Amino acid sequence: MNNEYQIKGLDLKKDQLVYGTRAIIEAVRSGKEIDKLLLKKGRQNPLYKELMQLIKERNIPVQNVPVEKLNKITVKNHQGAIAFISSIIYQDIEQIIPMLYEEGKTPLILILDSITDVRNLGAIARTAECSGVDAIVIPSRGSAQINADAIKTSSGALNIIPVHRSHNLKETIDFLKNSGLQIIAASEKANKDYTQADFKMPTAIIMGSEERGISPEYLKRTDIHVAIPILGTIESLNVSVATAVMLYEVVRQRSRE
Repeated sequence: MNNEYQIKGLDLKKDQLVYGTRAIIEAVRSGKEIDKLLLKKGRQNPLYKELMQLIKERNIPVQNVPVEKLNKITVKNHQGAIAFISSIIYQDIEQIIPMLYEEGKTPLILILDSITDVRNLGAIARTAECSGVDAIVIPSRGSAQINADAIKTSSGALNIIPVHRSHNLKETIDFLKNSGLQIIAASEKANKDYTQADFKMPTAIIMGSEERGISPEYLKRTDIHVAIPILGTIESLNVSVATAVMLYEVVRQRSRE
Protein backbone atom coordinates (compact mmCIF):
# COMPACT_ATOMS: atom_id res chain seq x y z
CA MET A 1 0.00 0.00 0.00
CA ASN A 2 1.18 3.51 -0.72
CA ASN A 3 2.99 4.93 2.33
CA GLU A 4 1.15 8.23 2.04
CA TYR A 5 -1.79 6.43 3.61
CA GLN A 6 0.09 5.08 6.63
CA ILE A 7 0.06 6.68 10.06
CA LYS A 8 1.17 5.25 13.38
CA GLY A 9 1.51 1.82 11.84
CA LEU A 10 -2.09 1.74 10.61
CA ASP A 11 -2.80 1.18 6.94
CA LEU A 12 -5.59 3.32 5.57
CA LYS A 13 -7.44 2.50 2.37
CA LYS A 14 -7.73 5.35 -0.11
CA ASP A 15 -11.51 5.41 0.20
CA GLN A 16 -11.21 5.95 3.96
CA LEU A 17 -9.73 9.42 3.42
CA VAL A 18 -11.25 12.54 1.95
CA TYR A 19 -9.12 15.69 1.79
CA GLY A 20 -9.80 19.22 0.65
CA THR A 21 -12.60 21.46 1.92
CA ARG A 22 -14.99 21.10 -1.03
CA ALA A 23 -14.50 17.33 -1.25
CA ILE A 24 -15.26 16.93 2.46
CA ILE A 25 -18.37 19.12 2.20
CA GLU A 26 -19.65 17.00 -0.69
CA ALA A 27 -18.85 13.76 1.17
CA VAL A 28 -20.87 14.89 4.20
CA ARG A 29 -23.79 16.04 2.07
CA SER A 30 -23.83 12.74 0.20
CA GLY A 31 -24.43 10.90 3.48
CA LYS A 32 -20.92 9.67 4.25
CA GLU A 33 -20.32 8.97 7.94
CA ILE A 34 -17.29 10.94 9.15
CA ASP A 35 -15.36 9.36 12.01
CA LYS A 36 -13.07 12.31 12.53
CA LEU A 37 -12.15 15.56 10.83
CA LEU A 38 -8.69 17.09 11.14
CA LEU A 39 -8.32 20.81 10.42
CA LYS A 40 -5.12 22.82 10.26
CA LYS A 41 -4.83 25.26 13.16
CA GLY A 42 -5.72 28.79 12.15
CA ARG A 43 -7.14 27.60 8.85
CA GLN A 44 -9.46 29.93 6.94
CA ASN A 45 -10.71 29.94 3.34
CA PRO A 46 -13.97 30.90 1.57
CA LEU A 47 -15.50 27.47 2.22
CA TYR A 48 -14.49 27.32 5.90
CA LYS A 49 -17.75 28.79 7.22
CA GLU A 50 -19.80 26.35 5.15
CA LEU A 51 -17.77 23.39 6.42
CA MET A 52 -18.04 24.52 10.05
CA GLN A 53 -21.82 24.81 9.72
CA LEU A 54 -22.00 21.22 8.49
CA ILE A 55 -19.76 20.07 11.34
CA LYS A 56 -22.14 21.68 13.82
CA GLU A 57 -25.28 20.28 12.17
CA ARG A 58 -23.95 16.71 11.92
CA ASN A 59 -22.02 16.67 15.24
CA ILE A 60 -18.84 15.62 13.47
CA PRO A 61 -15.84 15.17 15.79
CA VAL A 62 -13.17 17.70 14.80
CA GLN A 63 -9.60 18.34 15.90
CA ASN A 64 -7.42 21.36 15.14
CA VAL A 65 -3.91 20.10 14.49
CA PRO A 66 -0.56 21.40 13.19
CA VAL A 67 -0.13 21.18 9.43
CA GLU A 68 2.76 18.75 10.00
CA LYS A 69 0.33 16.12 11.23
CA LEU A 70 -1.78 16.47 8.10
CA ASN A 71 1.31 16.22 5.91
CA LYS A 72 2.22 12.91 7.57
CA ILE A 73 -1.15 11.45 6.59
CA THR A 74 -1.05 12.44 2.92
CA VAL A 75 1.34 14.28 0.61
CA LYS A 76 -1.61 15.36 -1.54
CA ASN A 77 -2.94 18.93 -1.51
CA HIS A 78 -5.22 18.55 1.52
CA GLN A 79 -5.89 22.32 1.85
CA GLY A 80 -5.67 21.97 5.62
CA ALA A 81 -8.55 19.51 5.97
CA ILE A 82 -8.62 15.70 6.11
CA ALA A 83 -11.68 13.58 6.95
CA PHE A 84 -11.69 9.92 7.96
CA ILE A 85 -14.68 8.09 6.51
CA SER A 86 -16.33 5.58 8.83
CA SER A 87 -16.24 1.92 7.88
CA ILE A 88 -19.76 1.42 9.28
CA ILE A 89 -23.08 3.24 9.40
CA TYR A 90 -23.92 4.36 12.93
CA GLN A 91 -27.38 3.70 14.33
CA ASP A 92 -29.67 5.83 16.52
CA ILE A 93 -30.11 4.37 20.01
CA GLU A 94 -33.38 6.28 20.39
CA GLN A 95 -34.79 4.19 17.55
CA ILE A 96 -33.17 0.92 18.62
CA ILE A 97 -34.64 0.74 22.15
CA PRO A 98 -38.34 1.17 21.20
CA MET A 99 -37.88 -1.36 18.41
CA LEU A 100 -36.44 -3.93 20.85
CA TYR A 101 -39.42 -3.51 23.18
CA GLU A 102 -41.83 -3.82 20.25
CA GLU A 103 -40.15 -7.10 19.33
CA GLY A 104 -40.66 -8.38 22.88
CA LYS A 105 -36.94 -8.41 23.67
CA THR A 106 -35.23 -7.58 26.95
CA PRO A 107 -32.66 -5.00 25.84
CA LEU A 108 -28.97 -5.58 26.51
CA ILE A 109 -26.80 -2.59 25.63
CA LEU A 110 -23.03 -2.30 25.99
CA ILE A 111 -21.53 1.14 26.67
CA LEU A 112 -17.79 1.55 26.10
CA ASP A 113 -16.15 4.48 27.86
CA SER A 114 -12.78 5.53 26.40
CA ILE A 115 -11.77 2.23 24.82
CA THR A 116 -8.99 3.54 22.60
CA ASP A 117 -7.33 0.35 21.36
CA VAL A 118 -8.88 -0.79 18.07
CA ARG A 119 -8.09 -4.45 18.74
CA ASN A 120 -9.76 -4.35 22.13
CA LEU A 121 -12.77 -2.69 20.51
CA GLY A 122 -12.89 -5.36 17.83
CA ALA A 123 -12.56 -8.20 20.32
CA ILE A 124 -15.30 -6.71 22.50
CA ALA A 125 -17.63 -6.35 19.50
CA ARG A 126 -17.05 -9.99 18.56
CA THR A 127 -17.99 -11.16 22.06
CA ALA A 128 -20.94 -8.76 22.15
CA GLU A 129 -22.37 -10.15 18.94
CA CYS A 130 -21.85 -13.75 20.09
CA SER A 131 -23.52 -13.10 23.45
CA GLY A 132 -26.60 -11.36 22.06
CA VAL A 133 -25.89 -7.70 22.81
CA ASP A 134 -28.46 -5.57 21.01
CA ALA A 135 -26.26 -2.50 20.46
CA ILE A 136 -22.92 -0.98 21.38
CA VAL A 137 -22.64 2.67 22.44
CA ILE A 138 -19.37 4.56 22.04
CA PRO A 139 -18.58 8.24 22.64
CA SER A 140 -17.82 10.42 19.62
CA ARG A 141 -14.60 11.57 21.28
CA GLY A 142 -11.94 9.56 23.09
CA SER A 143 -12.81 6.24 21.50
CA ALA A 144 -10.99 3.97 19.07
CA GLN A 145 -11.81 4.57 15.43
CA ILE A 146 -13.94 1.84 13.89
CA ASN A 147 -11.74 1.08 10.93
CA ALA A 148 -10.74 -1.95 8.87
CA ASP A 149 -8.45 -3.17 11.65
CA ALA A 150 -11.25 -3.06 14.24
CA ILE A 151 -13.67 -4.79 11.88
CA LYS A 152 -11.13 -7.52 11.11
CA THR A 153 -10.46 -8.12 14.81
CA SER A 154 -14.22 -8.32 15.39
CA SER A 155 -14.47 -11.05 12.72
CA GLY A 156 -17.04 -8.87 11.00
CA ALA A 157 -19.21 -8.38 14.10
CA LEU A 158 -19.00 -4.60 13.69
CA ASN A 159 -20.82 -5.01 10.39
CA ILE A 160 -23.62 -6.89 12.17
CA ILE A 161 -24.22 -5.40 15.60
CA PRO A 162 -25.69 -1.86 15.70
CA VAL A 163 -23.25 0.79 16.95
CA HIS A 164 -24.44 4.14 18.27
CA ARG A 165 -21.94 7.01 18.38
CA SER A 166 -22.99 9.26 21.24
CA HIS A 167 -22.16 12.94 21.16
CA ASN A 168 -23.18 13.26 24.82
CA LEU A 169 -22.77 10.02 26.74
CA LYS A 170 -24.41 11.43 29.87
CA GLU A 171 -27.58 12.18 27.92
CA THR A 172 -27.48 8.74 26.29
CA ILE A 173 -27.22 7.05 29.70
CA ASP A 174 -30.11 9.16 30.97
CA PHE A 175 -32.17 8.16 27.92
CA LEU A 176 -31.49 4.47 28.59
CA LYS A 177 -32.48 4.88 32.26
CA ASN A 178 -35.67 6.69 31.30
CA SER A 179 -36.39 3.85 28.86
CA GLY A 180 -36.44 1.33 31.69
CA LEU A 181 -32.89 -0.02 31.53
CA GLN A 182 -30.80 -0.50 34.64
CA ILE A 183 -27.26 0.87 34.29
CA ILE A 184 -24.55 -1.45 35.61
CA ALA A 185 -20.93 -0.33 35.85
CA ALA A 186 -18.11 -2.86 36.02
CA SER A 187 -15.04 -1.83 38.03
CA GLU A 188 -12.48 -3.56 40.24
CA LYS A 189 -13.19 -0.89 42.88
CA ALA A 190 -16.77 -2.07 43.53
CA ASN A 191 -17.70 -4.17 46.54
CA LYS A 192 -20.54 -6.13 44.96
CA ASP A 193 -19.76 -9.31 43.03
CA TYR A 194 -20.91 -9.19 39.41
CA THR A 195 -22.91 -12.41 39.80
CA GLN A 196 -25.13 -10.69 42.38
CA ALA A 197 -26.60 -8.32 39.81
CA ASP A 198 -29.93 -9.25 38.20
CA PHE A 199 -29.20 -9.27 34.48
CA LYS A 200 -32.62 -10.64 33.56
CA MET A 201 -33.88 -7.04 33.58
CA PRO A 202 -33.37 -4.62 30.67
CA THR A 203 -29.73 -3.69 31.13
CA ALA A 204 -26.96 -1.43 29.93
CA ILE A 205 -23.44 -2.38 31.01
CA ILE A 206 -20.68 0.24 31.11
CA MET A 207 -17.10 -0.88 30.62
CA GLY A 208 -14.21 1.56 31.04
CA SER A 209 -10.65 1.65 29.79
CA GLU A 210 -7.93 -0.22 31.68
CA GLU A 211 -5.99 3.00 32.27
CA ARG A 212 -8.77 5.35 33.42
CA GLY A 213 -11.69 3.11 34.29
CA ILE A 214 -15.19 4.55 34.02
CA SER A 215 -15.49 8.32 34.22
CA PRO A 216 -16.95 9.57 37.54
CA GLU A 217 -19.68 11.50 35.71
CA TYR A 218 -20.99 8.22 34.30
CA LEU A 219 -20.53 6.28 37.52
CA LYS A 220 -22.87 8.75 39.22
CA ARG A 221 -25.60 7.67 36.82
CA THR A 222 -25.26 3.94 37.44
CA ASP A 223 -27.79 1.89 39.40
CA ILE A 224 -25.38 -0.91 40.35
CA HIS A 225 -21.59 -0.99 40.62
CA VAL A 226 -20.06 -4.47 40.40
CA ALA A 227 -16.64 -6.10 40.30
CA ILE A 228 -15.14 -9.26 38.86
CA PRO A 229 -13.07 -10.98 41.59
CA ILE A 230 -9.30 -10.78 41.07
CA LEU A 231 -7.48 -13.54 42.96
CA GLY A 232 -3.97 -13.01 41.60
CA THR A 233 -1.50 -10.17 42.02
CA ILE A 234 -2.32 -8.32 38.78
CA GLU A 235 -4.93 -5.66 39.56
CA SER A 236 -7.26 -6.00 36.59
CA LEU A 237 -8.26 -8.02 33.54
CA ASN A 238 -7.87 -6.89 29.97
CA VAL A 239 -11.04 -4.94 29.17
CA SER A 240 -12.08 -7.30 26.37
CA VAL A 241 -11.77 -10.27 28.72
CA ALA A 242 -13.65 -8.47 31.51
CA THR A 243 -16.41 -7.60 29.06
CA ALA A 244 -16.69 -11.25 28.02
CA VAL A 245 -17.03 -12.32 31.67
CA MET A 246 -19.81 -9.77 32.24
CA LEU A 247 -21.72 -10.59 29.07
CA TYR A 248 -21.66 -14.32 29.61
CA GLU A 249 -23.02 -13.85 33.12
CA VAL A 250 -25.96 -12.19 31.36
CA VAL A 251 -26.23 -15.21 29.06
CA ARG A 252 -26.08 -17.60 32.03
CA GLN A 253 -28.81 -15.80 33.94
CA ARG A 254 -31.12 -15.23 30.98
CA SER A 255 -30.80 -18.82 29.75
CA ARG A 256 -32.38 -19.96 33.00
CA GLU A 257 -35.58 -18.00 32.40
